[in-house]
Amino acid sequence: MKIRDYYRAPHVRSRMIEYLGGHSLDDATCYYIGRCYDSIKPGFNMRRPGELDLFLENEWDVARSLWDKQWLVADLDIEYVNFDFPAEPFLDPQRTFALQEPVQRAVDRIFTSVGIQPLHAISGRGHHFVWRIQPMSPAFHGLVEMGRAPPSVESMYAMAQPPDNEPVDVQLGKAFAGLGLVMEYVAHRIISESQPLCPIPILPEAVDMGPQARGKEIIVLDISEYGDPLHTRAMRMAFSIYLKPWQRPDILTPEIEGRVPVMVMVPTGDLDTDQVVPIMRDIDQAAEWASEVSCLLPDCSHGMEGLLSLYRRSELCRFHDWFYSVEHEPPERWPFTYDRTPLDELPPVVRYALEHPNEALLKPDFVRQVVGVLLEQGWHPRHIAGLIRSKYERDYGWLNQWYVYDASTRADFHARVLAGMIRMGRDQVVSQHVHV
Repeated sequence: MKIRDYYRAPHVRSRMIEYLGGHSLDDATCYYIGRCYDSIKPGFNMRRPGELDLFLENEWDVARSLWDKQWLVADLDIEYVNFDFPAEPFLDPQRTFALQEPVQRAVDRIFTSVGIQPLHAISGRGHHFVWRIQPMSPAFHGLVEMGRAPPSVESMYAMAQPPDNEPVDVQLGKAFAGLGLVMEYVAHRIISESQPLCPIPILPEAVDMGPQARGKEIIVLDISEYGDPLHTRAMRMAFSIYLKPWQRPDILTPEIEGRVPVMVMVPTGDLDTDQVVPIMRDIDQAAEWASEVSCLLPDCSHGMEGLLSLYRRSELCRFHDWFYSVEHEPPERWPFTYDRTPLDELPPVVRYALEHPNEALLKPDFVRQVVGVLLEQGWHPRHIAGLIRSKYERDYGWLNQWYVYDASTRADFHARVLAGMIRMGRDQVVSQHVHV
């Protein structure tokens, strides 16, 4: 079956429309769809949901906005990453998903314990867990109360945003920020429960931890979307073609291109992962599977109350309160504060990152080094975030990076997550895998 014929299959189109949040394109609840690219890249191609057929006829992959008209959408992605051999998951999917089994079991235990039953799907490198939360629910209001949205993001939310020139509801934006804190807690729980059973490192950011059995490989609990404003992030749609290998020439070299099949993101339904992997890698089977499975995002508002309760009682929650107990130095004071950081006293890699922030401070490897060294020197992690922000907001050739995203939110996210891993001992859990 050709990709165009696959997309023309009635059940495939119907399942994709369900994932958009409606029973027809006219009542879809997401604000936009786009290619599965970063929002700052030209290929992102933001469109209204009603233009889905344009994507299908062009045989494109499709993502939908996390920003939704009726719900707060929660998303957790888990994926295998290999820095040395990026094609590894596509050449050996059985091993790739077997490595993730302890993580998947931990996710199932954590969510089941509070009554969350997300839509579970798989794609080329890992798992996706998605659900929605009612804005009138106690869980939503709890997330709003704990969500921190800096003034820069509130200003973004107040502006007319494409494609319909509507502002982002500030309560929804705060709930999204609060959700990010809870998802960070989920990541900590997953690492604590599954790392002893997994032979490669598990981290919430794509940090190179050194050589493992097959090169520099890790499992990433990808919560990075919570480090940006709500309206800027999208997630791959169920039954979309998975084109990531073809979008990166470092993955599909001429020697291996013919060994990688066309892949699709598919819900697992009632099947085990090992039963769904062959479907994910065969568009004929995927088209047939579309007639048997639902793609409606489940309402897990009640379960989120339980998860929120667990987070509030956690050590990580207390760390977050401490993290946000101080503010960044204001920009007018940067020449007298952050700019006077004694670079000569820092290790070469940290000095390099601060002197060459574009692209060093966009890479978790470098940010982890900066955070770790400055914590050892007694810096408060929020001021580490402020230092990183001061680099983001200077002219280092960022182009439109910090017009689309928010420098303050991204800096806070990196510093908070990585400092939290160190302070909670999770960084020590994975440090045993570092190659010396």
